[in-house]
Amino acid sequence: MFKRILVAVDASETGEQALQMAIGLATESQAQLRIVHAVDVSNVNMESEQLDHSAMTEKIKKNGQDTLSNAEMKAAAAGIEAETNLVVLETLKPRIAEAVIEDAEAWPADLIVIGTHGRRGLSRLVVGSVAEGIVRGATMPVLLTRGT
Repeated sequence: MFKRILVAVDASETGEQALQMAIGLATESQAQLRIVHAVDVSNVNMESEQLDHSAMTEKIKKNGQDTLSNAEMKAAAAGIEAETNLVVLETLKPRIAEAVIEDAEAWPADLIVIGTHGRRGLSRLVVGSVAEGIVRGATMPVLLTRGT
């Protein structure tokens, strides 16, 4: 059914659940898998002048690449050769949800898989919801996996 599956991952339990779901779907349907991780470095330059902004940005990017490498190894262990993409947000626009959607459309994916933390109330308002932004903005189906 789905031939091109994009999964957005982070270093959370729900990100891991989304990855495992996407690997399973890709295996069952013999689909291509693209693993995406977004890092937001737009706030780095707003931090204290005493910080080394370049080093901080590079550390954030390295952590993001490590997240992708880990996910890629898990896919490979399941027999899936996945491609990866680190999306680096250096300005306030686009936000993470928009950047994931843009990547999915450009690839092009026919399914997005993402984990959701299931936050409610004030914590959701303060933190926002990448998953909700993707569901609202995506032009293709979105599969949400929810953490426990």
